[in-house]
Amino acid sequence: MEYRFLGRSGLKVSALSFGSWVTFGEQIDEQLATDCMTEAYDAGVNFFDNAEAYAEGKSETVMGKIIKKQGWKRSDLVLSTKIFWGGEGPNDSGLSYKHIIEGTNASLKRMQTDYVDLIFCHRPDKFTPIEETVRAMDQVIREGKAFYWGTSEWSSEQIREAYHIARRENLRPPLMEQPQYNMFKRDKVEGEYARLYDEIGLGTTIWSPLASGLLTGKYNDGIPDDSRLSMEKYDWLRERLLESESGKQQLQKVKELAEVADEAGISMPEMALAWCLKNPNVSTVITGASKPEQVRQNMKAMDKVEKLTDDVMEKIEEILDNKPDEEPDFRR
Repeated sequence: MEYRFLGRSGLKVSALSFGSWVTFGEQIDEQLATDCMTEAYDAGVNFFDNAEAYAEGKSETVMGKIIKKQGWKRSDLVLSTKIFWGGEGPNDSGLSYKHIIEGTNASLKRMQTDYVDLIFCHRPDKFTPIEETVRAMDQVIREGKAFYWGTSEWSSEQIREAYHIARRENLRPPLMEQPQYNMFKRDKVEGEYARLYDEIGLGTTIWSPLASGLLTGKYNDGIPDDSRLSMEKYDWLRERLLESESGKQQLQKVKELAEVADEAGISMPEMALAWCLKNPNVSTVITGASKPEQVRQNMKAMDKVEKLTDDVMEKIEEILDNKPDEEPDFRR
């Protein structure tokens, strides 16, 4: 396993990490969740990602039980949670000072830990002033309930505003962003955030590197019965990925990409993960799995990055044809 610094900090996270979205508390039982997490841990994964919204808190409960049962040393782990959707009450969602403090306390209780290493604002909150959110996150860190805070799916403008408010008020600034990033979703990581990596030392913990399974190739011939797209609550995802016109176009590209992967001597999931790992601005790639075998397969991607030579990357770019435009250099 390779370990990378998280942005401009001294914290190292495994280049491949493990997240519990969709699976824990919903798709798989506790024993299978234990097997998957243990497989990742044994492969050298130290970063485990969670959120208060995942399975309405059950995901955090399951992960906390597993860590306690396995007896893993807490200081060897980098744990995260994300705050935004905590319940149905009028103050149980969003990024108000109240919900951030109460949501954090509830998450820690479910995970049976005194602190998380990383805490994220799960989405931007248009109703809460960013300064209020920054002060709340700073308070969480001052109380020792988290070490670093960041954002998820915020705009570069919102991140920059939060950073400068923190610097102006002598508060802890955001360190990392958790955006979606994969072969089909490149705009933020490669385009919008480009300046933030140097300006503020932004780290990234990217999610959905396999585009909700689309880039594994498993949907090339239909929907497997045990996949998330077969679940009723993910009808919206199935419609977006497989039934929309853009989804059908992407599916055709996956079939073409599979041929490139075959020529390179790697599997389609390995190529998709290795492609993300090649980006130097990606601190860690969050993987998910519903079976230990999937975890084992995902971890192999670490050794396949070198197979993505310049020629292979060029073939991939020709198929994708979606590279974000670079900021123009008018001095040329």
